[in-house]
Amino acid sequence: MYIERVPNRNSPPAVLLRESYREGKKVRKRTLANLSKLPDEAVDGLKILLKGGKAIEDIEEAFNIVRSRPHGHVAAVLGTIKKIGLDSIISGENTRNRRLVLSMIAARIIAPKSKLATARGLQEATKLSSLGERLGLSGTDEDELYLAMDWLLSRQEEIEKSLAAIHLVEGTLVLYDVSSTYFEGKTCPLAQFGYNRDKKKGKLQIVFGLLCNAQGCPISVEVFEGNTADPSTLTQQIEKVRTRFGLKKIIWVGDRGMITQARIREDLKEQHE
Repeated sequence: MYIERVPNRNSPPAVLLRESYREGKKVRKRTLANLSKLPDEAVDGLKILLKGGKAIEDIEEAFNIVRSRPHGHVAAVLGTIKKIGLDSIISGENTRNRRLVLSMIAARIIAPKSKLATARGLQEATKLSSLGERLGLSGTDEDELYLAMDWLLSRQEEIEKSLAAIHLVEGTLVLYDVSSTYFEGKTCPLAQFGYNRDKKKGKLQIVFGLLCNAQGCPISVEVFEGNTADPSTLTQQIEKVRTRFGLKKIIWVGDRGMITQARIREDLKEQHE
């Protein structure tokens, strides 16, 4: 990089920060920043630094760093969300609830934490990154994040329908599997004692089924009571695909113990009658 002064007719010359690059056999240059508004001493100091010199003895004399927040990972995650259109799938309107949901998605990717810690990472005094600033969120607390999740739940069917329209077609292959997670508390209405994959005896749990397309892209998730047997969840998923997604011919791929001959005979046959 280098600094170049460019004549500007009757006005003072433009001071530009530029870099050279090769395009084939030709050497070209591009402008990175316009430094015309900087004082001459700052430009001269920057010239020395770009040449590998030291403009001042103590860098603290030139800069007063008040606060520095990480930004690169935030820009990458939010840029990807916008590129794949996830923000529009969640809601066509840029409401605060949508921004709160996007903040939780981004925070989960960047640094998974509890809702309390996520909320603190968005607040002005305790920001962990530029995420809250980029999404225009201020005064956020964990209660508001939980309310935003309730809002998201009310939109689940619409969101899943949009995802299915994008990623599923008639005659396609879908992947379906079931897992569970246990609870420490006792107030969840779906929590029941059942087969515990986590080997946590005496813990209430819930069961959830995830439906993906052939590439593994999540399309739909359904939560069941903790004592629900894996095979019995399949019938509801088939009904969802047929009625909500409007697909009549689907190739199902799942665990051998879930798509059993008995299940095909008793449940799948009824779906085709």
